Amino acid sequence: MSPVLKCSVYAGLIAGTVDIAAASLINTVNPMAILLAIASGLLGKAAFHGGGGVMLLGLVLQWVMSIIIAGIFTLAAARIPALARRWVLNGALYGVVVFIVMNFVVVPLSVAPLKPGWALSGMSVVKNLLAMLVFGWLVSFAANRFLTAGVRTTRAVAIS
Repeated sequence: MSPVLKCSVYAGLIAGTVDIAAASLINTVNPMAILLAIASGLLGKAAFHGGGGVMLLGLVLQWVMSIIIAGIFTLAAARIPALARRWVLNGALYGVVVFIVMNFVVVPLSVAPLKPGWALSGMSVVKNLLAMLVFGWLVSFAANRFLTAGVRTTRAVAIS
């Protein structure tokens, strides 16, 4: 498996799972409710009447979206190595981009029965933005480790 694909999958699965936990904490609900809310993006209100199958759909959707989001950063970092080298700054910036795209493009285009601006009111915006910063840092840290590993090894050998 290529380093870009490996990084995208690993980072997406880890960041996506952490994002479910963060959403659960932010909204003070069980993670299962978060999975139903994610599935509601495709199923609408009917998702909240579903059971384990709908929760599994929510988990798969979360992981697929997270792998795609991680893949975008990883592909960019493979072409522009400075993105992976300066992972703290670039991960934070990417987290802000993900926050904006999710709140102003993905959620509004879904059929989720959420109120407009649901994540953009009061303290909620701070909490959700912080969650996306963590998401961006996880993805950019993984890119740093997967894509610059050969550079670190080469540099360490050259210095010895």
